[in-house]
Amino acid sequence: MINYRISPGGKLSGRFSVPGDKSISHRALMLSAIAEGQSRITGFLDGEDTLATMAVFRAMGVEIQHSADNEVIVDGVGMQGLSSPATALNLGNSGTSVRLLSGLLAGLGIECELVGDESLMSRPMQRIVDPLQKMHALITCSEDGTLPIHIKGGASLTAIDYEMPVASAQLKSSLLLAALNANGRTCIHESVATRDHTERMLKQFAYQIECEGSTISLTGGGILKATDIEVPADISSAAFFIVGACIADESDIIIENVGINPNRDTVIHILKAMGANITLLDEKVVSGEPVADIRVKSSELHGIEIPESLVPGAIDEFPAIMVAAACAEGKTRLTGAGELRIKESDRIAAIANGLQILGIDVDEQPDGMTVTGGKIAGGEINSFTDHRIAMAFAIAALNASAPIMVKDCANVETSFPGFVAVAKTAGLDLVVEEQV
Repeated sequence: MINYRISPGGKLSGRFSVPGDKSISHRALMLSAIAEGQSRITGFLDGEDTLATMAVFRAMGVEIQHSADNEVIVDGVGMQGLSSPATALNLGNSGTSVRLLSGLLAGLGIECELVGDESLMSRPMQRIVDPLQKMHALITCSEDGTLPIHIKGGASLTAIDYEMPVASAQLKSSLLLAALNANGRTCIHESVATRDHTERMLKQFAYQIECEGSTISLTGGGILKATDIEVPADISSAAFFIVGACIADESDIIIENVGINPNRDTVIHILKAMGANITLLDEKVVSGEPVADIRVKSSELHGIEIPESLVPGAIDEFPAIMVAAACAEGKTRLTGAGELRIKESDRIAAIANGLQILGIDVDEQPDGMTVTGGKIAGGEINSFTDHRIAMAFAIAALNASAPIMVKDCANVETSFPGFVAVAKTAGLDLVVEEQV
């Protein structure tokens, strides 16, 4: 077991970068694999989740070169060029991988089984399987609605007109990837906009897709043309340092080349509403995605009622946001975030548990919580093997009065390889301790 021990106080300073965007890295790899020709991906996230995606495509016959400087070269095999793997495809802890691959592989004529680690094997998959079955995919999951997922070849998919029952970019993307090989035109209607990395990347691979208002549609049967993709830094990883700079006195940082997709930058809007001193510099568009350098200075934060309309766009950042709430004046109320219950951990329970250990008043509700800002004490935090919980409470030490020990942090490598090195460079006094 790997634990983090963080000394209290300090400040963050300097100019640095965080690893590539995990969501975009997954999608770049998947579309490159089924494109015609050779694609080059730079800035690829070299994390356990994305490496799991890479491994399964190699198992299906795709040649992939992966260099030490986060560059990946993929020799695409085309829409129907994948081979049925000899063994089950293990996606580790990556929910994004298994849900997107379920759609992608459902219409590709191969037979496979998708599995994962203990945490992933317990996460809900029925919401993916049901609409894919409506498209006539030969796909099943366990009776409990979890992994393993079984996909049989030979299915001829048909397009569907689908109203999204929940705000989920993973569900939307799974259906769009299935639609690539479906007969007819698939239309997906969102009541709440979610991250649109799949839509943007399909356009980069020269696939025609239409996004009008809340409806996304595409016609199956086309081809993807290989291209070069530059992956921006992951705003979900940057969020921990954005919050850290806000809550630590005399902090002043610049995080370079961060993706600020309008369906992903909600964390910035929420923190600004709380009084955060955040400025975007050198804004531009790279490989279809908006990016910028983000400057953050120490801030006087105050509690807010977070609008439910903003919740889907910041769902991965709430562990960090609620640490900011713990350091803010007054109460911060989060509602409409029941999705947090079914992440790598029950994040509502995990956040509430950790903040209460640190002396913060938290009123936990089924779909959120109310946090009353106060003085953060020290303590021993259970990360529940959740990478985002681990990093959020490591950052909390910047505003603490005593050391914080965060237990079981090995899974940080799934999304943020090198977190400890970046944190130390930025100014966090963090020591890694191994427990046998």
